[in-house]
Amino acid sequence: MNSFGRFFRVHIFGESHGESVGICIDGCPAGLSLKVDDFLTDIERRKGGKQKGTTPRQESDLPIFKSGIFNDTTTGAPLTILFENNNTRSGDYQKQRAVPRPGHADFVAHQKFGGFEDYRGGGHFSGRLTVALVAAGVIAKKLLQQVSEKVGIHNSNDAVRQEISVVSHLVEIGGEKDIEKGLQRAIDAKDSIGGIVECRVNGLPWGLGEPFFDSVESVISHAVFSIPAIRGIEFGTGFAAARMFGTEHNDAIIDASGKTRTNHAGGVVGGISNGNELVFRIAVKPTSSTPKEQETLNWETGVVETFSVKGRHDLCIALRVPVVLEAVTAIVLADLMLITQNMPRIS
Repeated sequence: MNSFGRFFRVHIFGESHGESVGICIDGCPAGLSLKVDDFLTDIERRKGGKQKGTTPRQESDLPIFKSGIFNDTTTGAPLTILFENNNTRSGDYQKQRAVPRPGHADFVAHQKFGGFEDYRGGGHFSGRLTVALVAAGVIAKKLLQQVSEKVGIHNSNDAVRQEISVVSHLVEIGGEKDIEKGLQRAIDAKDSIGGIVECRVNGLPWGLGEPFFDSVESVISHAVFSIPAIRGIEFGTGFAAARMFGTEHNDAIIDASGKTRTNHAGGVVGGISNGNELVFRIAVKPTSSTPKEQETLNWETGVVETFSVKGRHDLCIALRVPVVLEAVTAIVLADLMLITQNMPRIS
């Protein structure tokens, strides 16, 4: 469905060319300072048109608070934030209604919803909705700091202060470590291209997550695949671990805090954070919309035909993913922190 989380629960809504997109957060504690300015940096990072290879579609994306905030402070009630859609060109999609775009959700959405779906710009399947995820991530990042100050998650009765940082960056485009070179390959080919984004979380305490279904890796992976265009994820050494010996892959514990000499596990063992840096990477597919000619079925004529996608699209979606990845990671970690804070224990 459209909701995620247990204590910090987010509900996403809207369509790419609808009136607005937005997020409703239930479970955000009262007393968290929150202003429009808090959102501007991350929202600006997500925008297209600011760098080579991104869509020219521009929206102001100023958050509109509809509930849950009073006097620039969260009230504890459900927090609702809207982002208006003002720069749309829906006619681009009306012309190609009969030909579902390869790689997009057009065909499956049409089958699942019987033709009632909003197909403009991908509708509810669009990457446009990631602006709402970024907004929730801004709140989650602030919440992480406040909760971590109060939670004695290191099995100590004293309050623990943890400066938690969640940082993502693009490490590869089209197999090239040189981002400009990889992007130029796509420009020269007049095609789209994919990339790899890495996320690192420092200051994370040990003890977050549960074995099996609510492991840190399981919950992060669930959230990560809510970002459109994600095709894979790996933690720590990732798939390279399959080519290593056990003695080579194991991380030796070197002090009582749980610090390890290496970090092949990526900061998670047995599904639980171990106090080391959380490290994982995601694979982002090439943008499905490309100006190059492709073939697809025309469901009105029943004939496969050649067409090219019109409209405004990213040459490389991966360029805009880092801040979205930070957001969903912060959402997961804030939820896990609240779960731990509320977990009953016998002292």
